[in-house]
Amino acid sequence: MAIAGAGKRRSYTVVFEPQPEGGYTVLVPALPGCLTEGDTMAEARRNAVEAIQVHCESLLIDGIALPRDIRRPPVHEKVVVTVGGP
Repeated sequence: MAIAGAGKRRSYTVVFEPQPEGGYTVLVPALPGCLTEGDTMAEARRNAVEAIQVHCESLLIDGIALPRDIRRPPVHEKVVVTVGGP
């Protein structure tokens, strides 16, 4: 039985978040729950490809259409807060 959507090439935006202890956490905004990590950027990239493939294959097996990539890139900015003051 063929799985609808199988065999299509997809492109997803990934976010590499450096971790204080080293390495990177990788998030895929268009695929909630799809995340991975790696000790180096190269490892994080490889792991991201594998995590996305496994996540998408699971969606297809469950009969869920593959989401499109999020068109808007994530917005990153620093916010300054005061904690513990009057």
